Amino acid sequence: MNEAPPLILLFGHGGQLAWELRRTLATLGEVTTAGVDNADHYLDLTDGAALDVLVRELRPALMVNATAYTAVDEAESEPELAYRINAEVVGEMGKLGAELDIPVLHFSTDYVFSGIADRPWKEIDEPAPRSIYGKSKLAGERALLASRAENLILRTAWVYGARGQNFLLTMRRLFCEKDRLAVVSDQFGAPTWSRLIAEAAAQVLAQCKTPHGRFQFGRYNGQVFHLTAAGQASWHEFAQAILEQTAEDCTLESISTQQYPTPAARPAYSVLDNDNLAAAFGVRLPHWRQGLTLCLEEMRET
Repeated sequence: MNEAPPLILLFGHGGQLAWELRRTLATLGEVTTAGVDNADHYLDLTDGAALDVLVRELRPALMVNATAYTAVDEAESEPELAYRINAEVVGEMGKLGAELDIPVLHFSTDYVFSGIADRPWKEIDEPAPRSIYGKSKLAGERALLASRAENLILRTAWVYGARGQNFLLTMRRLFCEKDRLAVVSDQFGAPTWSRLIAEAAAQVLAQCKTPHGRFQFGRYNGQVFHLTAAGQASWHEFAQAILEQTAEDCTLESISTQQYPTPAARPAYSVLDNDNLAAAFGVRLPHWRQGLTLCLEEMRET
């Protein structure tokens, strides 16, 4: 008689990363989602009691948190909500995980760093976020680590995909609406397709799954790993690459961050060093240009 597949509770459902994780995690167990947008289980993350009830009822083998308050500029005027979703909720997941022996995989961000650097950021570099969003995400990391739950944190950056709200979809829309666009050219990162993040996360978890259907992070418990595409680009370079593959008639201009002020400060340099993830799990994502080509090819086919 075959054992039932382990239950994986995925926080998030229709977001660009959660949507991809629903597919990739299905190779590891039975995935059930929690969230407010057509999820398997309705869950308002501002309600701590509801989170407690759901996790105790389901008793999953693994919790994967792909939810976040990601409205970077709005967070400056809604700090309480940003900290609730990005920090307090993560800490509550950790406490439940510690009590019920449920490992937690959590996704974080490059915004935990200051952005003042001349080399890719390593996991051992000291965080110094400059925005409410970055500070709340760092607080979430620390709350999870302090919870004593078995956990693993994957930091990623410049995420885009065929769904949700992201730079790729915004540029494609604007290319159709305008004949000239100005894009910031002095902020650098690694554009990373959400599909590749989800596939890499599943590869990592597959190596942490026991023959009996449990997930154990072992010597990597409580560690943070960086997970982004290879290479780097400015927002202007990223936009130019999108434009070249969509063949729209639009001219791109290069501007500085000072010429495009926003309520929240963005890291000027947020390229992440992915060597530790490759050394630990043998996982390394392709160059961002390759990921962009694959994503656009799929969007054209669907």
